[in-house]
Amino acid sequence: MLLRHSRFVILSSFLIRASSFLVVFLSIFPAASRAGDNLGILGANPRWNVLEKYQGTITHDEFSRLVQDVYCTHEFAPELIQINENTARVLMNRESQKFFTLRFAENADVRKPVPRLWRPARSLPPATAEKPLFGLRIALDPGHLGGKWAKMEERWFQVGASEPVQEGDLTLRVARLLAPRLRELGAKVSFIRNGEEPTTTKRPDDFRELARKILIKNGVPHPREDMLDPNDPAKEQTIRWQSEILFYRYSEIRRRAALVNFKLHPDLVLCLHFNAEGWGDPNNPELTDANHLHLLVNGSYLAEELEFDDERFEMIRRLLSRAYDEELPLADTIATAMARDSGLPAYQYPTTNSTTKVGVSGYVYARNLLATRLYRCPVVYCEPYVMNSKDVFARIQGGDYEGMRNVNGVERKSIFHEYADSVVDGLIDYYSKARGL
Repeated sequence: MLLRHSRFVILSSFLIRASSFLVVFLSIFPAASRAGDNLGILGANPRWNVLEKYQGTITHDEFSRLVQDVYCTHEFAPELIQINENTARVLMNRESQKFFTLRFAENADVRKPVPRLWRPARSLPPATAEKPLFGLRIALDPGHLGGKWAKMEERWFQVGASEPVQEGDLTLRVARLLAPRLRELGAKVSFIRNGEEPTTTKRPDDFRELARKILIKNGVPHPREDMLDPNDPAKEQTIRWQSEILFYRYSEIRRRAALVNFKLHPDLVLCLHFNAEGWGDPNNPELTDANHLHLLVNGSYLAEELEFDDERFEMIRRLLSRAYDEELPLADTIATAMARDSGLPAYQYPTTNSTTKVGVSGYVYARNLLATRLYRCPVVYCEPYVMNSKDVFARIQGGDYEGMRNVNGVERKSIFHEYADSVVDGLIDYYSKARGL
């Protein structure tokens, strides 16, 4: 996780999320934006009118609780969201000073039904104890990219002559073990990614001009085309590095979101990841004793994130859909099963600057990630196992296998089976209870 954090810090230092980037973005893609729009990276214009269908679907107290305890746990400009007795007023655009007004339900008894394409557990068709997931639509999202793309994402390392560790390949292997198990239990399973290749049709070269303008706008008047090597201390100032991030982080995740929202329409997305501590030179990585587990749900937006019109809109839409009411107890249940099966302790974020601990298991955090925000259904984002821990590295090198083997002096399932089995156990636990089986 530290690698992912370090990438974000570097991006922030170049103001890739700041308004100066957006001025450049608007000039390159004028058809996608209107003057005055304040959008996140490769973001689309908010369609505030779609929120009209949520009028009267939430009470004042429910809305206030979700804002204060889940989505806006950090400070934000008070004019962005104003909660009154009967309405909430949300800023749509600072320049034009336009607002969206949400009318609250007077009480829970007169609340209108929440409109949504996904179905909570209580709305699924009847199931049996043998098929507790019957009728549930699950989309599997193996995190990152595999194969030749892994080095670009910096989710790759190699120890000596051992097999390289590539997160995108590991997560896909887990997803392919999960799918048949979930189908046997009655679920309808789809893959958001089922191969090494990206889902987006864009490639880094498509973003070179945008990357150049970002760098120039943010104080690098003559950006280099390429980095010297992976350890180049000034690589973030190169066009190649910036264009690659725009490709694999933003274009790729937004394309996955389009598949989820407009084609697959799942009731749940499982985002599958492996974690990592900083490993230094990927060709001579540091192995660590640290190993831990945590899961993420959407929330804990930062003040600067809420300044973007599209992120603020996406947060409000997600809040009103009540995805959190389904995904938090689900994440807690899966986390409990994963902790039981793996024996991993809970990860503790070094600061609370970007996360908020939620739930009762001690393993779940709210955080505003692009996937958890854009996928319009409950999302459970799994982050078990530190890839460059001594124990996990040995288990990854041991590959996949049936049954038990002695690894580091302990009889263990393969790490891939253990991961998949624990997620299945959590899903069975949650849906069996929620459906009264």
